[in-house]
Amino acid sequence: MNYRTLGRTGLTVSEIGLGSEAFVKQTVEDGVALVNAAIGAGVNYFDLFNPEPHVRDVFGLAMQGRREEFIMQAHLCSAWIDGQYKRTRDMDQVKAAFTDLMARLRTDYIDVGMVHYVDEQKDFDQVFGGPVIEFAKEQKAAGHIRHIGMSTHNPRIAIQAVKSGLIDVIMFSINPAYDILPPN
Repeated sequence: MNYRTLGRTGLTVSEIGLGSEAFVKQTVEDGVALVNAAIGAGVNYFDLFNPEPHVRDVFGLAMQGRREEFIMQAHLCSAWIDGQYKRTRDMDQVKAAFTDLMARLRTDYIDVGMVHYVDEQKDFDQVFGGPVIEFAKEQKAAGHIRHIGMSTHNPRIAIQAVKSGLIDVIMFSINPAYDILPPN
C-alpha cells in the first residue's frame, strides 16, 4: 500500500480508503470482517459518511482496542432520522447525530470532521456564516475533531472553502455522471 499526507492535516493515509456505503446491507459481523480485511491490506483511512446506526456500530466494534490503526473521517450534518438518511443544517439534529456517532464509534475523537455536502453558494454562506462551522470549531477545540473538512461536488465552493482557512481537507467528487454541471 502507498501512503500520502492528507490535505494540511499531517496525517499519513493509505491511497486507498474504505467508505461506508458497502456496509448498509452487511451484518455487523461481516462488516467487521470487511474492516479487518481492509486493515490487513494496509488501508488506514475510513470514511463514515453513512449515518445508519448499525454501520456506525460496525466501525465502533472494529476499532475497539485498536483505535490508533484507524484514521476516521466522519460527516457532520449527515443524520439518521425516522429510519432514513437526511442531510441537515438543523443544529439540534447535527448535535444529536454527532453525539450518536461518537457513542456508536466508542471513541472520544474523529480525525476529520467532514462538513457534509456543501454544493450551493447559499448553503456555503449558511454553513460558514452560521452555527455549523462554529460547532465544528468547538468540537475541534475540545479535541473531539482533530481536523475540519468539507465535501462538495462544486469546484467554486471548494475554492471558497480552502480560502476560508478553516478547512484542512476537501473531499471532492470525481463522478462525471453526477457532476456534469455543478450548481452555481
